[in-house]
Amino acid sequence: MKKINSRPASLKEAPFHYCPGCGHSIVHRLVAEVIDEMKLREKSICSLGVGCAVVAYKYFDVDTVEAPHGRAAAVATGIKRVRPENIVFTYQGDGDLAAIGTAETLHAANRGELITVIFINNAVYGMTGGQMAPTSLVGQKTTTSPAGRNPLKEGYPLKFSEVLALLGGSSYLERVAVNNPANIRKAKKAIAKAFQHQKKKSGFSVVEILSPCPTNWRMSSVESCRWIDEVMTKVYPLGVIKEKKC
Repeated sequence: MKKINSRPASLKEAPFHYCPGCGHSIVHRLVAEVIDEMKLREKSICSLGVGCAVVAYKYFDVDTVEAPHGRAAAVATGIKRVRPENIVFTYQGDGDLAAIGTAETLHAANRGELITVIFINNAVYGMTGGQMAPTSLVGQKTTTSPAGRNPLKEGYPLKFSEVLALLGGSSYLERVAVNNPANIRKAKKAIAKAFQHQKKKSGFSVVEILSPCPTNWRMSSVESCRWIDEVMTKVYPLGVIKEKKC
């Protein structure tokens, strides 16, 4: 019998520790598959944000660096400047990237740093207990907004990819999701395209990925996937936000 599927070489032989239904493991595989297919394994370096994303060093079989909280883009910038021949990417959650890491990410994009950001948006702080994040939706209940996010008190959901798209140094930004097979295929294509933009030195690239978090959303895995389609994408619509010719 012909073998048609196997573990990517860029993914270690280690069981995932993520909660059932979490999207991180799906994204890990997609990134690893793209690295293998583009033959980038010996050239890739990943700067890891703090949160659920940080333990990706256990799974990616490429060089990784743990950045201080929110500083993954700054660390990636330093690596890329001294090793311009490498493919350098960050792997960050919404809390790490869009809260404490706002300045680092914004200025890296504005400078057009030749790095790629893999941005996991699950609209909540995952690792630390399900607190409200900058990306939490209006009315969304979290451990720090038990009555639901109130925009008069906590502001509105931060559409960070749209903000980055306004900057001259950003080259490619696309929002995708990993809640069904069709979206997963589109997510993989977006990751590959982002790496292509880096290879062609066209500027700063971002793939924002809407990812289910059943544990902190207090939903089943099926409900979480449905919630992305029915609720989350209304605030964070899928598709290419910006793309320069490269």
